[in-house]
Amino acid sequence: MKYLASFVVAFLVTASVFAQGSYQLGSKVADFSLKDGQGNAVSLSNFADSKTVVLVFTDNKCPYAKLYENRLVTLSSTYAPRGVQFIFINPGVGVGEGSDTMQDLAAKNYSFPYLADEGQRISQKFGATKTPEVFVLHNMGGEFVLKYKGAIDDSPQVESGVRNNYLKSVIDDVLANKSISAADKRATGCMIKRY
Repeated sequence: MKYLASFVVAFLVTASVFAQGSYQLGSKVADFSLKDGQGNAVSLSNFADSKTVVLVFTDNKCPYAKLYENRLVTLSSTYAPRGVQFIFINPGVGVGEGSDTMQDLAAKNYSFPYLADEGQRISQKFGATKTPEVFVLHNMGGEFVLKYKGAIDDSPQVESGVRNNYLKSVIDDVLANKSISAADKRATGCMIKRY
């Protein structure tokens, strides 16, 4: 029994240390720079003119990420004219056998950046644990503030079964300067392996 108690205490301490190191809702997000599939550096500050930036931690191998890909591309094209910038970030590039490569990123050819989080520094800073997982940043006077983190919607497997479009609702609320009704919804996806 004392082993179980020791394990629980160790787990809680580790979890709280991890949580303290990541952005919380309402946090100002520091500028960062990552490379795209062609090796070009792309920074968050490159999108200072955007009203909102949606970071999507994703990868090419996760079945959930594949199921959400078209939905996210559609959301990106729908909201781009309204000042919303989507950025895909892959936390698994080159971190293990069978992981995505920079060529895999380049092959996607999205209309928005797809970046490699080599070393997983950015995914850890945001506290991303799954792919896909989204983080909505609102531009407030030149500084990005974290307004939402979590799930895209409530039906990861079947798009026609979606009842709650969390991400779409949050983007609409942020663009209208309304308070966010659901600021943190648990994402369903593949666990990000930490190396």
